[in-house]
Amino acid sequence: MAVSSVVSGTTSKYDTGEQMCPHRLVLEHVTSRWGVLVLIELLERPYRFSELRRAIGRVSEKMLTQTLQTLERDGLIHRDAQPVIPPRVDYSLTDLGREAAEQVLGLALWTKERMGEVQKARDEYDARKSGS
Repeated sequence: MAVSSVVSGTTSKYDTGEQMCPHRLVLEHVTSRWGVLVLIELLERPYRFSELRRAIGRVSEKMLTQTLQTLERDGLIHRDAQPVIPPRVDYSLTDLGREAAEQVLGLALWTKERMGEVQKARDEYDARKSGS
């Protein structure tokens, strides 16, 4: 099976891929801007909502809430609401979430290690385009 068909969920290489298959949606959730950061942060330890928001930075409360709900629905995050006053909610990774987070972390580390090569390629591309 072709790699593109695994990601797109299609059997034809000429399919437009507009249909969102369940596994493609999960991939989108895991690799979204905030999904990546949430998963990587939760690899360290469980977090309360406000701690997680501070750790990630620049994420709105609404966006973080939506991201956490999506990842919880996918079975990647566990939400533990304590019946205390004031309310306490902790977020942690499930076993499935830990697997996904480790994969995402690998990609993040690769990106960090290869950023010099990426920047060089960008500079060369930009130079070619500006010279045209």
